[in-house]
Amino acid sequence: MKIIHISASYKPAYIYGGPIQSVAKLCEALVRLTVSVEGLGIHDVQVLTTTANGTSELDVIIGKTTLVDGVKVSYFKRWTKDHSHFSPGLLLSLRKILRYTQDDEINTDNRHLKGPPRLADTPPKEGNIVHIHAWWNLVSVLSCWIAKCYKVPVVLSPRGMLTAYTQHNRHSFFKQLLHRSIGKKLLQYCHIHATSEQEKQDILKIVMPKSITVIPNLVSIKESVSSSQLAIDNYDTPVFRLIFLSRIEEKKGLELLFDALSLLDINWQLSIAGSGKEGYVESLKLKAEKLKLNPRINWIGQVTDQDKYNLIAKHDLLVLTSFNENFANVVIESLSIGTPVLVSDKVGLSDYVSEKQLGWICKLDANDIKVTILNAFHDQEKRKKIGQMAPEIIRKDFDDQILANRYLEMYKGLM
Repeated sequence: MKIIHISASYKPAYIYGGPIQSVAKLCEALVRLTVSVEGLGIHDVQVLTTTANGTSELDVIIGKTTLVDGVKVSYFKRWTKDHSHFSPGLLLSLRKILRYTQDDEINTDNRHLKGPPRLADTPPKEGNIVHIHAWWNLVSVLSCWIAKCYKVPVVLSPRGMLTAYTQHNRHSFFKQLLHRSIGKKLLQYCHIHATSEQEKQDILKIVMPKSITVIPNLVSIKESVSSSQLAIDNYDTPVFRLIFLSRIEEKKGLELLFDALSLLDINWQLSIAGSGKEGYVESLKLKAEKLKLNPRINWIGQVTDQDKYNLIAKHDLLVLTSFNENFANVVIESLSIGTPVLVSDKVGLSDYVSEKQLGWICKLDANDIKVTILNAFHDQEKRKKIGQMAPEIIRKDFDDQILANRYLEMYKGLM
């Protein structure tokens, strides 16, 4: 079984946030499984991606397979710098891989024949699976179309891209046109992977795929608990330290969070770590100024993977009041070092946080956010308890090998 991962972007394009890290973690874990355990059925894991890095391009080798942390990755130039990420080189490479596999199975005795390959009536015996990450871009949609033409099973991880919110948010006309023309039929061909039960329900409101499976993201977790002790030892400070760490965009609900913070009468500070479009970030700073919040807000900017855990640990509460979030890696990252979380009920992991009692859940309402922050501020005992028990819970529930095996079982079920 050969698993071909298709992603419009791949590390080190960390500007795209959590999805990049989740895709890479999954690929790396699958490679480790194939090396450490025989008889798994996987003989190859490969990534096809573009040089996308926001409005710029990654400085990588183009068109040749290179090892990125043990994973075979091929980067291709993109013709468009926007959300479409059109990359003919990637699409041609995928077609070549799938065509040659079928040629080996169908035309073994006819290699001398010329002309285009004949499509098979059944999937190739070798068992290719195409796993596509994200939707609403030409890399994902056209790769799905190519795989469907060659009757290769497709797993699609929409990564939050198949919800009512994303459908009607940015580029809604383009999305509706794509969905009505070929998107809907392609989605019905897919076996969809959702990262949370909430995302699953959102997807089923839009399309009925061949199957749908819920498996959490693989998330980078801090191995040492020493940084969580840092958070536990600082509860008596007079300032309630909040942190937002994510890509800065409209769906994250920062405007709503600012409205809630303007209503608080406690001594608080908010750190905002992450990057976003310059115009939008400036509009947020202007709003903070109008609400007279600027003296209490620290705009940190993009934070490296090495620094983010120590940064989170220096705060009392991570806040994520998103309008839509299929999963939210940062919630797991924060809890892995013992920092409690406050998330909106539209965050995919809100059910998990509530079930495990690892934080607070709020509604998308400024007053409710205010009240929930106050509840977290006053419940110092709960915050201490979370700081002590969360790291071990996260390490158990989000073990790379256990989760990778669940993905493997999903793949095997498609053959």
